[in-house]
Amino acid sequence: MRAPLFWFTAPDRPSFLARMLAPVAALYAIGTARRLRRMPKITPTIPVICIGNINAGGTGKTPTTIALIERLIARGHTPHVVSRGYGGSLEGPARVDERTHKADQTGDEPLLLAAFAPTWVAKDRAAGVQCAQDAGADVVLLDDGFQNPDVAKDLSIVVVDAMRGFGNGRVMPAGPLRETVDAGMKRADLVLSIGPPAAQDRFAAQWSFEVPHLVGHLAPLPTGMPWRDLKLLAFAGIGHPEKFFVTLRDMGANLVRTQALGDHQPLTDALMKRLEIEAAAQRAQLVTTEKDAVRLPDSFRMKVLTLPVRLQLVDWAPIDDAFVRLGL
Repeated sequence: MRAPLFWFTAPDRPSFLARMLAPVAALYAIGTARRLRRMPKITPTIPVICIGNINAGGTGKTPTTIALIERLIARGHTPHVVSRGYGGSLEGPARVDERTHKADQTGDEPLLLAAFAPTWVAKDRAAGVQCAQDAGADVVLLDDGFQNPDVAKDLSIVVVDAMRGFGNGRVMPAGPLRETVDAGMKRADLVLSIGPPAAQDRFAAQWSFEVPHLVGHLAPLPTGMPWRDLKLLAFAGIGHPEKFFVTLRDMGANLVRTQALGDHQPLTDALMKRLEIEAAAQRAQLVTTEKDAVRLPDSFRMKVLTLPVRLQLVDWAPIDDAFVRLGL
């Protein structure tokens, strides 16, 4: 499902649809607030860092989690990730094995994250965190758990796409938010906006926060691949596929066609065969994101290039200071 355009009108100029849906949005916000008032099922004896958002859809949580994993490991810690495994069939708690599990079992994000740190999928987040702690984690990264009250959190980072911001500032279905910005910021410890400088400037002009605001962008990892002038058929099923296509163009690649897929959309044999035929007809190479690559059918894994990206922060100090406060 594509986010409707009226979700991203200016907050001070809501569309007719946004105004019409305001009563339903108010009920949604009340339901979220009521759920968040529940007492946690578990208060772990190790720090829990939540990487979440208040927007529906992708905002950059997975590259943020990877960056935090690498930062914590460099500081000598043993982080584990706990995710509900969106799109996966496993109830869990189950530790993800990237060699044997498939994306339809675990979800694509946990399968990718398992290459960086021990990762657990659990529909019951509290049970997943308990398993991680019992298995030797000294810190848990709770993926997309900001609206889940079952686990007591020591640090909550709200991630937002700087290009889209908080849209029209309204709660679903009148806007793109799971809860109001004010309600979310009362529980957040840090806000991280991800995007290019122009988008960051627009975001900062529109929104301000009492909590520290971090600024970052996604940068391609050096792969040794000569991307400039390379003819590509690019496809992506992430939150905002256009960002992936822009990255490739900025690297000088020649995109003969792009295919934007739904977030987490299954990459079936039929779909991949169609894309393969189109690419061959245009003498182009298939390319996708790291997150999409884990959903590829086995027969296509060697046929599709992957462009990995990593989060770059302007200033790590607020996060490093938070680590120190948590004894990390």
